[in-house]
Parts: sequence; C-alpha cells; structure tokens
Amino acid sequence: METNVAGKGYGELWAMLNQVYWAMVRAAENELRKIGLSMIQAAVLLLVKGAQEPVTPAKLSRWLFRQPHTVSGLLNRMEKQGLVNKSKDLERRNLVRVTLTKKGEQAYQQQSDMRVIRKVLSSLSSKERDNLKAYLRTLREETLEELVVKRQLPFP
Repeated sequence: METNVAGKGYGELWAMLNQVYWAMVRAAENELRKIGLSMIQAAVLLLVKGAQEPVTPAKLSRWLFRQPHTVSGLLNRMEKQGLVNKSKDLERRNLVRVTLTKKGEQAYQQQSDMRVIRKVLSSLSSKERDNLKAYLRTLREETLEELVVKRQLPFP
C-alpha cells in the first residue's frame, strides 16, 4: 500500500481536486447570491426535487454529509423563507416529510439554470463528462468505504 501521498503525485491531484471544487463553489455562490440562495439551500432543493422517494430530514442529513441538528436548523430557516414544507408523515407520525413549496419550486428552477456551472462543465465533451462522472463515482464509493459508511445517495 502506498503510504507517501506526495510520492505518486497524489498530493498534486488532491490539491487540484480541492482547487477545482472550491473555485466552482465560489463561482456558483456568486450566482446563487443573486437569487437569494446559499449553496447548501440549493443542494437541499436539488435533492428534494430529484428524490425518487419521500425525503426526510434524516435522509437529507446522510445525503449532505451533515449532522442531523445542522440539517434541522437549515430546514427550519428554509421553511421560514417559504422554500420548503415540513409535515408529519400520515402513516408514521414520528417521521417528517420535506417537500418544496411553490416558492421552493421557483427557486429550484432558477438555481437549476445556473449559467456558471453549465459553462464550466460544458468545457468538457459529453464523453469527458461521462468519464468524469464514472471517476467521481469510483472515488466517492472508495471514500464511503473508508468512512465505513454505507449511504444510499439519491443520484448515481
């Protein structure tokens, strides 16, 4: 097993991944700020809208890699802003379901049209994007194994 991170260029690759991630986050934040959303709020809208199953705060916590109390506070703020509704599950009263409001749906549409992310990702060909997705999926799965976490994530 390779123990020297810098020895095989891993350090440089890690630094580059980090730079790309944070640069894209900053660019996206600049655009989201214009519509009154934060990155984490945009992520919640995306996850709730795209989920194939009912969404609970616990699922959001796992999907976002955040502590339950952090997600609870986030959802409370988003509910006060009129972006989401939290309601008791009709079958299991101890469960809370999260859904988008009309305002949340509109915010989702606005954030899904983000120019900057589309522009950056379109610098890759369709084949390159498919390859990148496959590489990232592999890295994500390996990382989850290292965390000894088996998570059901909403997107492949």
